[in-house]
Amino acid sequence: MPETSTPTTDKAHDILRQQRKPLDALFAPKTVAVIGATENPGAVGRTILWNLITNPFNGTVFPVNPKRDSVLGIKAYKTIHDVPARVDLAVIMTPAPTVPGIIEQCVSAGVKAAIIISAGFKEIGPEGAKLEQQIMERARRSEMRIVGPNCLGLMNPLTGLNASFAKGMARPGNVAFISQSGALMTAVLDWSFKEQVGFSAFVSIGSMLDVNWGDLIDYLGDDPKTNSIVIYMESIGDARSFLSAAREVALNKPIIVIKAGRTEAAAKAAASHTGSLTGSDEVLDAAFRRSGVLRVGSISDIFSMAEVLGKQPRPQGPRLTIITNAGGPGVLATDALISNGGELTQISPETIEELNKHLPSAWSHSNPIDVLGDAPPARYEKALELAASDPKADGILVILTPQDMTDPTLIAQALSKHAKIDGKPVIASWMGGPDVEAGEAILNRAGIPTFSYPDAAAQAFIYMWRNTYALKALYETPAFGSDDSFDAAAARRIAAELIETARNQGRTILDEYESKQLLSAYGIPTVKTIIATSETEAEKAAQQVGYPCVLKLYSKTITHKTDVGGVKLNLHNAQEVRAAFAAIEHSTREKAGAEHFQGVTVQPMIKLSDGYEIILGSSLDPQFGPVLLFGTGGQLVEVFKDRALGLPPLNGTLARRMMEQTRIYKALQGVRGRKSVDLPALEQILVRFSQLVAEQRWIKEIDINPMLASADQLIALDARVVVHDQGVKEQDLPNLAIRPYPTQYVTPIKLADGTPLTIRPIRPEDEPLLVQFHQSLSERSVRLRYFAPLKLAQRTTHERLVRRCFNDYDREIALVIEHNDNGKRQMLGIGRMSRLPHTDSAEFAMLVSDQWQKRGLGSRLLQLLIGIARDEKLSQLTADMMPENLEMQAVCRKSGFTLQRDLEENVVHATLDLKQPPGAT
Repeated sequence: MPETSTPTTDKAHDILRQQRKPLDALFAPKTVAVIGATENPGAVGRTILWNLITNPFNGTVFPVNPKRDSVLGIKAYKTIHDVPARVDLAVIMTPAPTVPGIIEQCVSAGVKAAIIISAGFKEIGPEGAKLEQQIMERARRSEMRIVGPNCLGLMNPLTGLNASFAKGMARPGNVAFISQSGALMTAVLDWSFKEQVGFSAFVSIGSMLDVNWGDLIDYLGDDPKTNSIVIYMESIGDARSFLSAAREVALNKPIIVIKAGRTEAAAKAAASHTGSLTGSDEVLDAAFRRSGVLRVGSISDIFSMAEVLGKQPRPQGPRLTIITNAGGPGVLATDALISNGGELTQISPETIEELNKHLPSAWSHSNPIDVLGDAPPARYEKALELAASDPKADGILVILTPQDMTDPTLIAQALSKHAKIDGKPVIASWMGGPDVEAGEAILNRAGIPTFSYPDAAAQAFIYMWRNTYALKALYETPAFGSDDSFDAAAARRIAAELIETARNQGRTILDEYESKQLLSAYGIPTVKTIIATSETEAEKAAQQVGYPCVLKLYSKTITHKTDVGGVKLNLHNAQEVRAAFAAIEHSTREKAGAEHFQGVTVQPMIKLSDGYEIILGSSLDPQFGPVLLFGTGGQLVEVFKDRALGLPPLNGTLARRMMEQTRIYKALQGVRGRKSVDLPALEQILVRFSQLVAEQRWIKEIDINPMLASADQLIALDARVVVHDQGVKEQDLPNLAIRPYPTQYVTPIKLADGTPLTIRPIRPEDEPLLVQFHQSLSERSVRLRYFAPLKLAQRTTHERLVRRCFNDYDREIALVIEHNDNGKRQMLGIGRMSRLPHTDSAEFAMLVSDQWQKRGLGSRLLQLLIGIARDEKLSQLTADMMPENLEMQAVCRKSGFTLQRDLEENVVHATLDLKQPPGAT
C-alpha cells in the first residue's frame, strides 16, 4: 500500500496558497479606518479620506479624529476602539511620536493591517529608529502587517481601493508597480495616464519596517491578475527575503527592477532618503542574476520591458537578425546590440539563397538585412518569414523609416500575421511621427512591441536575453558529481580547529601554511609547502620539494608578502636558498619589524607560463553577507578588474555561470594553440570553495591568489584568510543571503534486513533520479498522492521537476530516501514539507515507491519531517489525504496527528500541534 499524504496536484496547491493570503487586508479590505482624517485643505488626512470615498472599493470607511464629530460629512470616531466594526486596514498619518501608541490601540482592536503614511522615523536618525522599534514591539503582539512608514500609500486599481494621497487613481491593468519613492510614484502615475498604462497594484513601500519586497513579491506572484512586477528600489532591506521570493516568482512572472544608487553619490543620497544601507551595486547585480530578476537602466525601460515580456517569448540565445529599409538605423541597432553583449545572427547560406530569390539584387546580402527603401509590404513580410525560419536566429528586429515609397500602415498589417513565432521574439522600430502612428498601433495590438528608435529596440532584446540567461540557471539541472575527493565532516573539523587556534591567540589572520591546510581540507589542491625557520631548514625543505623552488615570508601578521620583499622566485641551488632566506629576513626586519618574521615557506617553483593566474575570493557585503569572486588573478588583479561576483552556495551550473562572465574564461577554454584547462574540475573547485565559505562563518575574508590554471593542473599557489576578531559573538556573524544545503538533515538509516539507506534533503542534480522514481509508481500510488490519475509525462516535465529539486530551504525542504547499490543510485521515496507563506505552519506530502512500501519507510520519513519542523520553529504541521488512504492515516495517528473527515470536500485533514512536546497527547 502507498504511504502518501497531502495528495494535491501542483494546481491545487496553488489554489490553497491563494486562499491563505496574509496581505489581503491591505489589498482587499472590507473596512478601512483613516486615523488622522481631517477637513483641512491640502492635508494628507483629507486627501486620503477623499480618495477612499470617491473611489468605491466595496468597503466601508471610518474617519478617526478625536477632535471632530464628522469629517467630509462622514461620522468620525474618537479612537479606533470606538469604530463600530472590526477594521481590516488602518491608514495612519498622525505625527511620528504618536504612532507607536496608535499601533498598540490597533493591535488591541484586532486591526489586521496598517499603512503608516507618517514620516520622521529612521530616516531622521536614532530617535526615529527608536520609534520604529516601539512600533514593531507592539505589532508583534498580533499578526498585523504594516506598510511604511514614510510612504505614499497603496492602490488596488482592480477593486477601486485608493488608500494613498496621490492625485488620481491608477488605471486598471496587469502590471504591479512597487516603489520606494513616493514622489517618483506620483510621477509614474501621471505618466501612466498619458501612456494609458494600467496596473494591478500600485504600492509605495516606504522604509519597509515590516512588509518588505519579499512579502509583496510573494503576494503579487500568487495574484492571477498580475502578469509582471516592476520595482523602483533604493535599498533591498531583507536580502534573504527578497531573493527567496524572487527566485520563486521569477520563473512564472517577470520581475523588473530599476535600482537607484549605482554611483557612490547616488548611493549616499538613497541611504539618507530611506535610512537604509544600499550595499554594493556589483553584489546587487549578482543577486539579481541569481534570482532571475531583470535589472534595467531607466524608468521607461521597466514598463517597456513589462510589455515586451508580456507579449513576446524570451529569446533562447543572444543572436538578433535585423531587417531594415535603411542602412543607418540598422547600424545604430547593431552598435547597441554588440556593445551590450549581443550578437548579430550569422545568416545561414540556405537562408541567404532563399532571400536572394525574393529580394532585389542590391540587398545587403548580410545581417542587417537591408530590404531597400522602396520595400513594399510583401518584401518585408517575406524577409521576416525567412529570417525567422533560420535556426541560427534567436530574435528578429524589424526597422522601418518612413520614405516616400513606404507605407508604414500596410507593412505593419503584413507583419502582424507573424507576431507569434515559437521561441523567437519579434520586435519593431517604426521611426517617425504621425505618419507611422497607425502602423505602430496595428503592431502593438497584434503583440509586436514597438520602439521609436532602433537602438532602444536592440537594448530591449538584450534585456530579454539577459533575463533568459538568468532563468536558465534556475532551470538547468547540474550534472551529478559524487565529490568524494574530501571528507566534508573532517573538513569542517579541521577548519574549526585552525580558526579557533588563531582567534585564541588573538590573531585575525591565518598564516599561509594554515590557509593552505584549510583549502586542502576542502579538497582544493594546493602547492606543497614546508615551513622553515632557519637557513638550514630552508635548504633541507628545498631538497624535499625539488629545484627550482620558491621562498616566501612566513608571518602571522603580514599577508601581502611582496610589500616587504617577502617573495623570492626561481631558486636553483642551496646557496640561492640560503641567500633568499637571509634577504627575506633582512627586508622584513627593515620594513615591518623583527616581530613579523617567523621564517619562510618553501615551495616548488610552478611555471606560470604554462597556464593562467586566476583568483578565487570571498568578502562580506553589509546586506548580502559572504560574496564570492572569480576572475583574473596575479599581482595586477586590481588593475585588470576582470571579475565576476556570486552568492554562495554554488552548484556546478552556477559556478560555470560565474566563470562565463569573465574575459579570462575564453582563455581557459583554450586559445592560440593552448589546450583548455579542465573546466569541470575548476567548476568543482569553485563549488567546494563556496561550501567552505558557506560553512565557515567565522571567516571574514579569503583569497586564493594566484591559483594556477593550466591544461595539466589546477593548484592554489598562495592564500590569505582573515577571520573575525574575538570581540565578535557568534550571534553577530553575518548570514548567507541564500540558505545553504542543510547537511544537518542528512540521516543514514538501516532497514530491518540490514539494507543501508540515506535520507537527505533533495539536491538540484537529483532530477534524473526523480524521473526514475516516478516511473516506479503504480496508478494507485499516483492517484492517492495527487487526487488525480496524472500521467507520467505530466509528472516528469523538466520545468516541473526542476522546481521540485531546487529547494529554497527557507520555504520548503524535501527529503529523499536514497539507496546506493554499488554505485547504482536509486530514489525510493520522497517527503516534502512546505511552509505556508508568512505563517509558522507547514503542510507535508509523502510518496514511497511501490516496491519499497510496507517496510516502515513512510513512518521514518514522517518522523524526520516532524523533527525538522520542530527545528525550524514551526507550530503546526498539516496534510490532506483521500479517505481510502487508510495506511497513511494509520501512520499519521501513530505520529500524534489529529485526523478529521471533511465530508463536503471528501478529504481527511491531519493536524499536528508542534507546540506540544514530542510524545504529548
